[in-house]
Amino acid sequence: MVSKDDLVKVRDCVYEIPTDTRKDMRVPARVYLDDESIQNISDGTLEQVANVAALEGIQKRSIGLPDIHFGYGFPIGGVAAFGENGGVISPGGVGFDINCGVRLLKTNLTKDDIKPYMKDLVDELFKKVPSGLGSNGIKHLKEKEIDDVLKNGARWAVENGYGWEEDLEFMEENGCMDTADPDKVSTKAKRRAIPQLGSLGSGNHFLEIQTIGEIYDEDVAKQYGVQKDQVVVLIHTGSRGCGYQICADSLREMDKTAKRLKMDIPDRQLACAPIDSDEAQDYLKAMAAGANYAWTNRQMIQHWVRESFENVIGEDAESLGMNLLYDVAHNIIKKEKHKIGKNNKTVYVHRKGATRAFGPGREEIPEEYRSVGQPVIIPGTMGTASYLLSGTETAMNETFGSTAHGAGRILSRSGAKREFTPDEVSQKLASEGILLKANSKPVIAEEAPKAYKNIDDVIDVLDKTGLSNPVAQMKPLGVIKG
Repeated sequence: MVSKDDLVKVRDCVYEIPTDTRKDMRVPARVYLDDESIQNISDGTLEQVANVAALEGIQKRSIGLPDIHFGYGFPIGGVAAFGENGGVISPGGVGFDINCGVRLLKTNLTKDDIKPYMKDLVDELFKKVPSGLGSNGIKHLKEKEIDDVLKNGARWAVENGYGWEEDLEFMEENGCMDTADPDKVSTKAKRRAIPQLGSLGSGNHFLEIQTIGEIYDEDVAKQYGVQKDQVVVLIHTGSRGCGYQICADSLREMDKTAKRLKMDIPDRQLACAPIDSDEAQDYLKAMAAGANYAWTNRQMIQHWVRESFENVIGEDAESLGMNLLYDVAHNIIKKEKHKIGKNNKTVYVHRKGATRAFGPGREEIPEEYRSVGQPVIIPGTMGTASYLLSGTETAMNETFGSTAHGAGRILSRSGAKREFTPDEVSQKLASEGILLKANSKPVIAEEAPKAYKNIDDVIDVLDKTGLSNPVAQMKPLGVIKG
């Protein structure tokens, strides 16, 4: 069993479990944590990072980011890359909410401008954007339409009147992975997908009206088009039941494959298959379809956010400057080129609870951001700050262009409900001037700010280690929870 005693300090906030700690580890396992987090991290979470380091074809190192915590198979906040020759694909390295992610929508409003409208805006958003466990979307797809959504992603939404053509430029993969194959998605997954498109869901997903607080890098902020006191909207959700079912279906198949091939896997939850196998390729095609569904989902929610602002404020979204800053994925596998040793190599990067953070110059970044690096959006928890950062060359060199995705849970949902009541959480937010609207009282307790790490500490580690460059802080004004 791996423990904290096995950690070797590399530099400030960077620790490694050396390869010789366990005989099956092929590469070191590295975690990026401050002193307090090192003391609090569980041995089980460290064991998961070490387990990933034992998978076939892993490159450089297994990685745990500052928001790391225990997950299914991979830890949440885990990253690993596998070579296209001899590597594996593991659904546990993506998780059940395929392409859970966030998008940041700008406005030309200030905090003072929006103050008279806040209550009506929160009420309108709550009415227009379905939320909560099992929530269904407003748009009722016909059965034949779901394949178009899975294949074409956010472009389907734009072509059907949910958004603007220029939105597509400011999403990872332009809102669509072209490797998606709807035929690889089960009928059950499609049936779960059809009623839920355009809904927020529950758990840690949220919709927030925020204002830009502190600016840390004026030049990059200007490039991204944000300034102090500007109002922005953050949308955090994923692929709902569609992604969950794709993952569940694939895990069953991978488990059979791993047993048939007699693969030596340290944890059954890391069920995997060789990259060139039919099972791995089928999963990648289904996962891409699930990712496309998630981009479509966020695109439709964004459309209703724009409509809500129009209805309440009485101006059109164009006049209000409601342009998409960027949309990032948290749970996904990407085929990318990265420098390993002296050569650029094609690898399959598994990011589970991790944000892509490509540094300046990468062609995958929208042209107007390319000189400063990819926007990185890291949401806080209900009632706490969120952050806008930029990708760095350090992230490219050390973490396959990856950074943290949030605060990281420290209390289970049941633990949070034992410790906090919905009323006390609501009252605390109200005392800070934050409007809250939720579909479920238990969710308010489950998602209490103190159920998570301090987001400021996570950002501090990213800054100290160079994995991301802080650009601006966003403070919540109104929160919609499932």
